[in-house]
Amino acid sequence: MPNYNIKFLPDDKEVQIEPTDTVLRAAEKAGIAVKSACGGGGSCGRCAVLVKEGEVTKGQTAKLTKEQLAQGWVLACQVKPLTDLVIDIPAESRLSQHQVLTESRGDKGLLKEAQLKDLGLAGHPLYWSVYVELTPPTLTEAFDDLSRLTTEVRRITGIDNLQLGLETLKKLASTLREGEWKATVYLAEGSGFTEIADILPGKAEDKYYGLAIDIGTTTVVVYLVDLATGEILGSKGGYNKQAKYGDDVITRIVHAVEEKDGLAELHEAVIGSLNELIDTVLKEHGVRRGQVKSVVSAGNTTMTHLFLGIQPTYIRLEPYIPTVNSVPPVRAKDLGLHVHPQAWVHSLPNIASYVGGDITSGVLVTGMAQSDQLTLLIDIGTNGEMVLGNSDWLIACSCSAGPAFEGGGIKYGMRAMHGAIERVRILPGFGVECKTIGNGKPVGICGSGLIDCIATLRDAAIIDRTGKFSSDLEISRIRDTDEGPEFVLVWANDSGIGEDITISENDIKNLIRSKGAIFAGIRVMLGMVDLPVEAIDEILIAGGFGNYLNIHDSVTIGLLPDLPTEKYKFIGNSSVKGAYLSLVSHNARRMVEEIAQKMTYLELSVGNSFLDEFVSALFLPHTDLSLFPSVHK
Repeated sequence: MPNYNIKFLPDDKEVQIEPTDTVLRAAEKAGIAVKSACGGGGSCGRCAVLVKEGEVTKGQTAKLTKEQLAQGWVLACQVKPLTDLVIDIPAESRLSQHQVLTESRGDKGLLKEAQLKDLGLAGHPLYWSVYVELTPPTLTEAFDDLSRLTTEVRRITGIDNLQLGLETLKKLASTLREGEWKATVYLAEGSGFTEIADILPGKAEDKYYGLAIDIGTTTVVVYLVDLATGEILGSKGGYNKQAKYGDDVITRIVHAVEEKDGLAELHEAVIGSLNELIDTVLKEHGVRRGQVKSVVSAGNTTMTHLFLGIQPTYIRLEPYIPTVNSVPPVRAKDLGLHVHPQAWVHSLPNIASYVGGDITSGVLVTGMAQSDQLTLLIDIGTNGEMVLGNSDWLIACSCSAGPAFEGGGIKYGMRAMHGAIERVRILPGFGVECKTIGNGKPVGICGSGLIDCIATLRDAAIIDRTGKFSSDLEISRIRDTDEGPEFVLVWANDSGIGEDITISENDIKNLIRSKGAIFAGIRVMLGMVDLPVEAIDEILIAGGFGNYLNIHDSVTIGLLPDLPTEKYKFIGNSSVKGAYLSLVSHNARRMVEEIAQKMTYLELSVGNSFLDEFVSALFLPHTDLSLFPSVHK
């Protein structure tokens, strides 16, 4: 069968594909990132494109109107070419640059040297150097060169388990004699041993660097660190290119398992995302790839598996067992990272299938495992991961919140990109004022905007406690559609997509289900340890989405407990911060392993308590208004 030429507008890019390939696959081949929240299942409707010329096969038409179908709109994931094609991909179907969080509100939020010492985390980084002066051999002291070197390194560092690679061993004799028995020895932490990674004659002044990496489902972040000083030289963030295979971990696991070369595609996508950031930050600071000698990554359990190229099949199948929780370090060359090929890459430990290294990293950086205070750490996303505890005990759980917080399952929902509505205000006479990311024309609404919108609609009595629009109001913005009632947030002539941007009752109910899952998880955890919510001394909100939450709005809709605002603290991207701490302190790297061993995982699918709490939370703010006295008042 002949191949077909596919031309994409307005990019003016052209590729050839086989008749068995979809238009979505053609876009990927052309290097165009198209939204595909459902991973190509045809249910999300995000990959809508316009066929300008040519014919395609028939396929599912989820969320496409009759008018759009008549005009030639199709879902890119569902159709295959029957002829050569000219395809127009609109802006709203493309993955654009995310609002990526690399720092927390107000400051960098990184622990300084004094704080490291307070937590007992000070010490050498995972790659560091020591200067040695050896006694030259004589006829009466004829120890071999390696024994002479390791004895002195042990004396200086106190490290017993030293290992040496063949390449370093080959140059050992000549290097020691060239430096007249004075040398700089470079040490790297491996898995249960310390490696003599390199040796240079005399007192060398070579610079060496490390990378701290956060691998999120939506975004990836990289810190470039001077390992000699611990200084963060620069940071970069971008979107995780795995998003073209699905918005959440489940769709990506399905892609890895069911698609030919699916695992390799997902691995290459995340490595490609990271390498772009690595290349950029290294160039900006004049650092060569070979100077990057150590890497620490943190991510959820699925992301860690895909980063390492490990099949994640059983993460989603009962009894939900990952291949590995405590991951041994691997060489960078085996992953394809653009750093020194022999650099050790450390992945922070997971707890269970849906509580990963990003959470153990967060527990490390907050110091909650060493605190007497009862602390609740929450990372809100497609999954809501939570840890409750103090220095005596830690309990963790994960609940499936669904994609609503990331804009999934919402007609005009989107991630935190340029043009996304992030604040909504109801004006007198039921006018609406919207603030967008980047202050551009609205093109959709992101998760924090949805929470703000629903809280505002509830405060204005436009919706009731179940999320339904009030039948007593006659407002031109409320209208009936084939899919149910909706409220117009932005009229077409004010939007950036040339059509009305609305929020429907179905959208509201999707978000209510998502917030209900998070609050139910918190209630079950408290119930397991028989503590009231008032016993919590501090609530820490982590992650990119959490950093933009409005506490008042989140309490108003019943997402977060009704506690004094001073108990809440935003800690930003605690995942990359914990990776940074582990990179610059071997004690921190050890401690995060101890945290993982200490933490008890609570499986919410066992028993009925979570389901009961979830059902009770499907109201604004909750069935039991006594849990939200400030809202009820």
